[in-house]
Amino acid sequence: MSSSRDRVESGYQAVGQLFHRYLTGLILALVVETGTEKAARVVQGLFRRQQEERFLPGLEKLGLLDESAAVACAKYHYLSNHLGGVSVVFIPESEKKAWIRYAPPRWIFDGTAIAAIPTEVSRAMLWGWHANNGVLLDNPKLGFVCTGQTVDGLPGLEGYYIEEEEELSAGNRLRFNYGESSPPVNYADLPVLDNEEWPSERLLKVARNYSMDYIRNIIPVMSQELGPLAAQGILYRTGRKIGMQYSLETQRVLGLDEPIDVLEALLAAQGDVLGRVGANLSQTSWRLMNGLETESTPEWMDGLVGLWEGVLLVMEPHLRLNLLERLDMGEEAFLWRVTKTGRPKKF
Repeated sequence: MSSSRDRVESGYQAVGQLFHRYLTGLILALVVETGTEKAARVVQGLFRRQQEERFLPGLEKLGLLDESAAVACAKYHYLSNHLGGVSVVFIPESEKKAWIRYAPPRWIFDGTAIAAIPTEVSRAMLWGWHANNGVLLDNPKLGFVCTGQTVDGLPGLEGYYIEEEEELSAGNRLRFNYGESSPPVNYADLPVLDNEEWPSERLLKVARNYSMDYIRNIIPVMSQELGPLAAQGILYRTGRKIGMQYSLETQRVLGLDEPIDVLEALLAAQGDVLGRVGANLSQTSWRLMNGLETESTPEWMDGLVGLWEGVLLVMEPHLRLNLLERLDMGEEAFLWRVTKTGRPKKF
């Protein structure tokens, strides 16, 4: 493998992992700082936004339009999550009933975070996405029955899509029945990826996109639910802590140990266009929020800065990351400057 390809793959891996941990941290911070009810509203809004953006195009892209509604939905969750690095299986019991199981470890509630997620927040994910598939498919008989959640101590988030005989009311599109369990999984029947069609670089890029999409969509939802300024505070504080916590891992994956080099590699791995002069980095695109210009407020980037700061502060505790120009405020680029400051002198 060439060194340039190594750099591309390590960049995808570093950004994918960092945004993944950022998402988990944001959900935990929302629970702690705003309470279960508001955190659940944000998670429901996040997954509804993800679904409305990705679900129908994804069905077509994955070649599932000719499947029955229940089977197509279950297979979609298996294939799309599998590409993102999430452990999911599906079991088609019949044309009108198909199971999915998100097995531990749960990707979204990474690591020990699983012990701090209220059941209402996990259920909000299902209300945001799974309960709404029938609506987007124009099939009012399609619903989802959840038969278990990892956050409740059961071995995975499990349930099935089912097409009923009668139309379902909005409140019945998602139901909970913890007395049922799925049939055995026939792993030999699960689709597998073609190694030639899906080489490592493409898989890492998909995983990066998967993590970036969650951050792309949770930020505007937080802004709407909490207000831009409150959202900015949580984004910044959480990002700074997550960045510091995973700085050494990020440096290891990238194989870099200079702050300006690490920042350049992370911004480039997002897919952005950069120029570098000395301690300045010019970022002339913002792929993360491309297409959301009419929604964006300055507080989005003000919050995101915390993530990059956190990564760099572990490398140099007195470092300052300055944003001198703002693409999101009509200027030609984001102009980043990394400076090292000494301890304060006498005033």
